Amino acid sequence: MYSVGNLLRQWRHRRGLSQFDLAIAADVSARHVSLVETGKSKPSAEMVLRLAHHLDVPLRDRNLLLLAAGFAPKYAEQPLHADALAAARKAVERVLQSHEPYPALVLDRRWNIVRANRAVDAFFAAVDPDLLRPPINMLRLGLDPRGLARMAGNMSQVRSVLRNRITRQLAAAPDSELTALYEELLGPETAEDSGEILESDVVIPMAVRLDGRELRLFSTVTTFGTPLDITLDELTIESYYPADDETAAYFNESRSD
Repeated sequence: MYSVGNLLRQWRHRRGLSQFDLAIAADVSARHVSLVETGKSKPSAEMVLRLAHHLDVPLRDRNLLLLAAGFAPKYAEQPLHADALAAARKAVERVLQSHEPYPALVLDRRWNIVRANRAVDAFFAAVDPDLLRPPINMLRLGLDPRGLARMAGNMSQVRSVLRNRITRQLAAAPDSELTALYEELLGPETAEDSGEILESDVVIPMAVRLDGRELRLFSTVTTFGTPLDITLDELTIESYYPADDETAAYFNESRSD
């Protein structure tokens, strides 16, 4: 098991910070940061959390830092249906419902679908049932030829944006299962992918053929601000919007059916 000093050093390198940079941000001396990283000084739980905060360490990994330093974990990990998360769950459900008739879904850190609104059902109906066995993984659903990939009109663009997004996600918070999924579904980069030039990957461009019509959508991502529970820290809400009037009309027609 790595020492807390080694783990903190790894996170500091991952964030591209010097010991001096971290010391300034955390309001401690660079010498103290050095002593903690080399194991010559045992940090308090408060110091571990202070350094982790300024290194933007995810809550799950902050617990690991505390354990490595000899302290009990601080952050709970409860399922979204737990009573303690009732307020957050209601907020999530409100966001999903209010976004109808447009699709929206909730993903965990490995892109498994946790919740979805009714507008997603039309897309699920068009994919292989094998891909809908829990846990339903959005990456697999979107990139597998049996899933949404066979309906997409600009798959190379979608792959390029997802490749960039997950690369950033793994750089921020490494995860072996997500890495394996990335390598299976997105890597290595093909000649077709590398030749695809995107002006921006702020939004995901997506053209989907459904019910004999081509729908054009883009997505936005919503996260919880300053969560204190690991589950909430790792949730994202993907909301899809029509990119043209024809797509908006399709979803508004489906609402009136």
